Amino acid sequence: MGFKKILIANRGEIAVRIIRTCKELEIDTVAVHSTADNDSLHVKMSDESVCIGPAKSAQSYLNIKSILSAAEITGADAIHPGFGFLSENKEFAELCSKWNLCFIGPSPKCIELLGDKIVSKRIAEEAGLPVLKPIQVNGRSNQKILDDVLEMGFPVLVKSSAGGGGRGMQRVDNEKDIISIIARLKKEAAAAFGDDTLFIEKYIVRPRHVEVQILADKHGNVIHLGERDCTIQRRYQKVIEESPSMVLSDQRRKELCDSAVRLAKHVGYDSVGTVEYLYDMDEDKFYFMEMNTRIQVEHPVSEQRTSIDLISEQIASANGEQLKFKQEDIKFWGHAIECRINAEDPKTFMPRPGKIKHYYRPGGLGVRVDDFIYTGYQVSPFYDSMLAKVIVLAKDRHHAILRMKRALSEMIVDGISTNIELHQRILDDEDFRGNNYATDFLLRKMK
Repeated sequence: MGFKKILIANRGEIAVRIIRTCKELEIDTVAVHSTADNDSLHVKMSDESVCIGPAKSAQSYLNIKSILSAAEITGADAIHPGFGFLSENKEFAELCSKWNLCFIGPSPKCIELLGDKIVSKRIAEEAGLPVLKPIQVNGRSNQKILDDVLEMGFPVLVKSSAGGGGRGMQRVDNEKDIISIIARLKKEAAAAFGDDTLFIEKYIVRPRHVEVQILADKHGNVIHLGERDCTIQRRYQKVIEESPSMVLSDQRRKELCDSAVRLAKHVGYDSVGTVEYLYDMDEDKFYFMEMNTRIQVEHPVSEQRTSIDLISEQIASANGEQLKFKQEDIKFWGHAIECRINAEDPKTFMPRPGKIKHYYRPGGLGVRVDDFIYTGYQVSPFYDSMLAKVIVLAKDRHHAILRMKRALSEMIVDGISTNIELHQRILDDEDFRGNNYATDFLLRKMK
């Protein structure tokens, strides 16, 4: 028996995205929202809505008690956490079960094992995946840490084990800075994540960031939906994503995707997820970074190339259904690109909330827009600055770039600053067009 009513414990475009799939599945939806989101599109589109607290996330979208109470009073039988907020919170997943609610995501055990970056690297190594061996920081003297780092060689990357989305990490190029950077990052990690655990790994100078989309059920079946290239980043936050990755040979692509499936099977993974890698272009080697146990912001890129609704499959898996597809059933077509449209200063990347005076969404063949904004909408200063995702699909990368340029030229967001112009500059860059770039692209180019 399927779900009758799903509560969406999130906001913004991902909440709208989930509501749309639920409508097609004839499942009622409950939107929870803060006072700042009273007029948000996900509230208007859902069948029911419940205000769960003030604007600050800690008092609303991270307020587990309020969310569970909203599910109880509305009679929801499942909760979809989207991405961010509580989507990778093991305690929340466990409490859902105690309240007789299905958590639409992986098991709490998988969240716990894969949520710790140090533990997940060890698990990945057990599954036969190549990893960059980490140096553990906590509980060790500064001299022992420094000795290990000198043996590893600079540059290195200091990372928070509990971090995510680019937060809690920094590149270090010499020994005089590393101890002070460690001390600062420990404080930042404790404040941001409630966990000051750090580790250090070798910094690859010319990497591409490549990830594999996984789809699994509760019966041991796992398949992949290909890889995405997420190399265009700023401050470790993804800006543009595309599929397929143009730096991988067919052999490396197969090895990469097979290794992601192997890891998912090794831990008994049972939902959608993404296995992330660094690909060293100089050495033609890839290394496991982490696994995200949730739906990703960039999941539409994979959906466009395969014509598979990942939210629908995630809901089916949570309901105990077997996968509808075997690996050989997955057919890939064309090249897909996604641009994240943010309310931000295009030079400093600082958020720029405000009222949208006029909004026009681009369209046409091969263009998809996932958003939650409209003319007259007040963009809140309390949450992530992403407004929309423009996704295009074309027969090859060249034509996908041209289609994206055309789509962005149509897009109008008047009244606030956005990064649309930045995307247009990237798409016009000869190194981007020539597939000649690494993760430092924006740092080098967009000054």
